[in-house]
Amino acid sequence: MALTGRTALLAAIGALPVGILAPSWTGMLAVNAPLSLAILCDYALAAPVRTLRFTRSGDTNVRLGDSAEVHVTVTNPSRRRLRAHLRDAWPPSSWLPGTEQKASRHPLTVPAGERRRLTTVLRPTRRGDRHADRITVRSYGPLGLAARQGSHQVPWTVRVLPPFASRKHLPSKLARLRELDGRTSVLIRGQGTEFDSLREYVPGDDTRSIDWRATARQSTVAVRTWRPERDRHILVVLDTGRTSAGRVGNVPRLDASMDAALLLTALASRAGDRVDLLAYDRRIRALVQGRSAKDVLPAVVDALAPLEPELVETDARGLSSAALTHAPRRSLIVLLTSLEAAPIEEGLLPVLSQLTQRHTVLVAAVSDPHTEDMAKARGHVDAVYEAAAGAQSQAQRLRTSEQLQRHGVTVVDATPDSLAPALADAYLALKAAGRL
Repeated sequence: MALTGRTALLAAIGALPVGILAPSWTGMLAVNAPLSLAILCDYALAAPVRTLRFTRSGDTNVRLGDSAEVHVTVTNPSRRRLRAHLRDAWPPSSWLPGTEQKASRHPLTVPAGERRRLTTVLRPTRRGDRHADRITVRSYGPLGLAARQGSHQVPWTVRVLPPFASRKHLPSKLARLRELDGRTSVLIRGQGTEFDSLREYVPGDDTRSIDWRATARQSTVAVRTWRPERDRHILVVLDTGRTSAGRVGNVPRLDASMDAALLLTALASRAGDRVDLLAYDRRIRALVQGRSAKDVLPAVVDALAPLEPELVETDARGLSSAALTHAPRRSLIVLLTSLEAAPIEEGLLPVLSQLTQRHTVLVAAVSDPHTEDMAKARGHVDAVYEAAAGAQSQAQRLRTSEQLQRHGVTVVDATPDSLAPALADAYLALKAAGRL
């Protein structure tokens, strides 16, 4: 049984004259006995809570930053009218800070034998799966003095997907891809690209593209046009070890890497290439393999949603072995990791030759723009020390990047906001050069 504020108010009003005019046990009994009787009657007339039936419906997926609607249908099978307040409990990260109480609580009135539907609007602040906790109902009597209260478990899960903020860059990258593919007036010839068609020579064309046999069969000079290779295999490898847990600004490194992986997946699948995903630290955390161009992006988004950094050192040998296992033929391996000197020199470099012998390797890492600001700081003693630390950090990343490049690795080192378009540009450059 739960008593309401109205009950406390009535008790206080009744006790006040008794305390002033006739302070005695008899006076208190004269006031509280009728009130207690009214409370018991009100409790008895309140609709039962245990017999209520609940069903859920609504959204099961939502992008981070968007809203999801989850509906709760309440059926009242009893013969009494249900007057209640309902709390639909979810984890705290399911709402913006300070909005939970307003979003999760609903007034409810359900006549006997009828049902009503309520809507809970979620606005998650973190990726991953959000599981409904419980539904708590407080059923009030007609006088509003007492209430029955009970909870019901009604399972429901909403998966919060990565926001894919870099999708705004996709139209410009697709336009560049169409140029490489020969669908516009810009036709390229790169080493290793596939022959597309013949056209008439125009001034300015590369004379090495002239097809002399075709020219001999017609009255005009014929020129070959080329297009980038299709149906190449790309394996995106996400390092989910301890370095991915570091925050650059307000964004974890892993989240910035995910955003870059999504843009690359969308672009490569439109280009006709096959894309697989592997997330690894000491074991495989996520794997997407063998999906069609239409299904690969939704599958990658769904696989990345519950992924979180693991506070362990990444096993570079295990990562290399897993990559070779899931890329048996020549592929482009895109490794999204950090450029910290110790993990690269002690972990990745000793096993890098196993990857570069069989595959084209591209390493992408998130840099901290604050380091560049530190290197430019001047004006007082503390700023000079900050500038020295920033310059030392930049020089160390540059040395690590040069070490990787000496092994034939393409390196992309960019801030969280520019990592995704920079990685897409690197992919297009490799495709234009016929290196996939």
